[in-house]
Formats: sequence, C-alpha cells, structure tokens
Amino acid sequence: MADTAQYLTLGIDEEIFGIDIRNVREILDMRPISKLPHAPDFLLGMIDVRGAGFPIVDLRTKLGLPRIEQTDATRIIILDVPVKGRTLGVGFVADRVFEVTGLDHDETSDAPDVGGRWKSNYIAGIGRKGEAFIVVFDLERLMANDDLLALPGASGAQAA
Repeated sequence: MADTAQYLTLGIDEEIFGIDIRNVREILDMRPISKLPHAPDFLLGMIDVRGAGFPIVDLRTKLGLPRIEQTDATRIIILDVPVKGRTLGVGFVADRVFEVTGLDHDETSDAPDVGGRWKSNYIAGIGRKGEAFIVVFDLERLMANDDLLALPGASGAQAA
C-alpha cells in the first residue's frame, strides 16, 4: 500500500505546484492588501483575517517571475509556515487554485538539480498526477531567508 500525502495544487504561470494540505488554513478570494513601507519586492503587504494580520507573499515574484494583473482566478492561500523554529501565518498569492489531490510518496522524486527555471532548494520533490508534474514546495526553505517574524502584526499559528 502506497503512502499518500494530500496536497493543495495551485498554478503559477504555466506550472502546477503543491503545498502539503497540513499547512493550509484557508483559501481566500483576492482582496485589498495594505502596503508596507520598505518591504521586499515579493512582500505585497498585510491583510486582516478575522482580527489577525497576515503578511502576503507574491509567489510569482518570489519565484523570479514578473508580476501580472490579478484575475478572477487569483487567490490568497493562508498557510502555517515553519520559519526558524516557529510557525507563522503567511498568505501566498497564486494565479489560481485547482484542488486537493493525493500524491504517493513512492511516485514523488527529488527535485532535479539542473539549474532549471525554479530554484531547487525551494522544492521538496516532484510528484506526478496523470500526465502532469506537480512541483511540491518546501515551505520552510522557500521562506528561510525572509525575516517575516519581524513584521508588525504577523500572526503566529496557534495549536488547534
């Protein structure tokens, strides 16, 4: 019996990415984002979700892609991201969100280190769903060098 993990699949540009469903709090329609002065390019600002502040990361910019205008499909994914020994609530902006899907661990391979389009240190592995490849994010490494802990109002996750 294969060991299957559940992933939220999302689209950035023409690629499909996966985020472990255990890290996903909720998915929101796009909404106004309060800008932060002197924020890095990938950090769009902050939003309030039921009284808690969440920094919002533009995944396109974080991955080295140009920003695009939001569409009706653009979503904010609120995540619990492990950052420097803590869990931080962070929102990621994705071009679109597809579904929750299972990927068998034995069908997930390590990221090829070929100097390709995506920085392989952000990638936990690559899974396959039918003919499509799903690039699974390593959230801790994706956010490792970003000092989001210092943001005012950044929401730490509470144990449920």
